[in-house]
Amino acid sequence: MEFVIEHLSKRFEQKEVLKDIDFTFQEGKIYGLLGRNGAGKTTLFNCLNRDIKADSGTFFLEEHGTRRDVAAEDIGYVLSTPTVPEFLTGREFLKFFLDINESAMQNPKTLDEYFDMVSIAPEDRDKLLKDYSHGMKNKMQMLINIMAQPKILLLDEPLTSLDVVVAEEMKQLLRSLKAGRITIFSTHIMDLALDLCDEIVLLSHGELEVVEKSNLDNQEFKEKIIAALKEGAYA
Repeated sequence: MEFVIEHLSKRFEQKEVLKDIDFTFQEGKIYGLLGRNGAGKTTLFNCLNRDIKADSGTFFLEEHGTRRDVAAEDIGYVLSTPTVPEFLTGREFLKFFLDINESAMQNPKTLDEYFDMVSIAPEDRDKLLKDYSHGMKNKMQMLINIMAQPKILLLDEPLTSLDVVVAEEMKQLLRSLKAGRITIFSTHIMDLALDLCDEIVLLSHGELEVVEKSNLDNQEFKEKIIAALKEGAYA
């Protein structure tokens, strides 16, 4: 399976945020979308999720030589700031999600098995979500997107504000679930991208370009990337 983007562009008034982007993402990999704050990472995700309309271009899935449009259920989108229904308990939230998606889910697990996946303690599972910490809310948002088994998982800086322990748990979970899907993980932290991701893609000056991870072991090359991010261009 491949996720193909062709000639995708987006402009806000006089600012061209995305410039004729062409890129192909492959199944089974975690891609690090690396770019400074304001580079257009969230704009790209919002176009792919159809939350905003691109000015031009298209994107599609290609499976077994057949091209098809990306359906809403193909994409899971984890926002940088978790959004959960705080009037529900964690268990009520998962049950509700399972109930409305029951027909589309393959081999669903029990609620407690899902909680175990993201290390939500038994004593917290029946608490209101409004009483969850930021990290726990983030885990719940990540969990429902994983439960839906999307072919494409968009992660918009979901680990940046988490403590070290929770962030490491989430990285291990993402690594364990990357098979059979395409995961695109946006971040402005180079070391996080290097640690988690199989491929690094630089979004700079509105364009996407692959960066060889082997080159990033070289300090001089790292400094070149950092300079490019500051300038908004990479040559």
